Amino acid sequence: MTDDAFGNSLKAWRKQRRLSQLDLAGDANISTRHLSFLETGRSKPSRDMILHLSECLDVPLRERNALLVSAGFAPIYAEHDFDGDAGMAIRTAVDQILSAHEPYPALAMDRHWNMVVSNRIVPMMLGGVDPEFLRPPVNLLRLSLHPDGLASRVVNFQQWRDHLLDRLRRQIELTADRELVVLYDEVTRYREPDHHQDATGDDAINSLIVPLVLKTDAGTLRFVSTTTVFGTPVEVTLSELAIETLLPADDGTRTILKQLAARM
Repeated sequence: MTDDAFGNSLKAWRKQRRLSQLDLAGDANISTRHLSFLETGRSKPSRDMILHLSECLDVPLRERNALLVSAGFAPIYAEHDFDGDAGMAIRTAVDQILSAHEPYPALAMDRHWNMVVSNRIVPMMLGGVDPEFLRPPVNLLRLSLHPDGLASRVVNFQQWRDHLLDRLRRQIELTADRELVVLYDEVTRYREPDHHQDATGDDAINSLIVPLVLKTDAGTLRFVSTTTVFGTPVEVTLSELAIETLLPADDGTRTILKQLAARM
């Protein structure tokens, strides 16, 4: 690829972060003139300069590799298939985290919200879902928001939908991932589920966080959700992996989940 390809990509990332050339040059401790030359292809960047600017722009690791390649350098961040032999260490660590979270639901998802793996509790919450939404790869946004997925079982659907879409918008801002933009356009067109209720659950919880209130065959479950990412990753797959955990928001939910786990 040409120097112009790097320059165009650098400029696109700067604009994605809503920075002027003066802003970025100041953050990177370089002259505005030099930054301008890099963006127009009049100067060829060193590998260290690409990595430095990527850090200043908080560019995700996958896209840092792409910036390096666009300037004629080899990528430096490894990427391993989660299910392959090279990804075994990642998979083992994730499996341990998910198993330790039982009897509460937990799963890992990739950058496009596709479920990579879950603990044994998650499938027990998916009764009544159209099998189409459970065929791998299971996309958690489609599963959660489509009326034939879990949407009809989410008591506080509008509240939960707004929460998920806000997360997705912020992820698009960070990554500029076109596939996420397409996914956003798709899920925002879904109709609301039939017999939709606008209940929001416990006011004490709502004053602090957005809960997930879910009807299941075992009863209505109320959850507090958390998202965990691995700190300072230097591998692409691990940097894009998020672990979603659901914690019981009341004693009733805690009791039901323990009963479900006892049947396994």
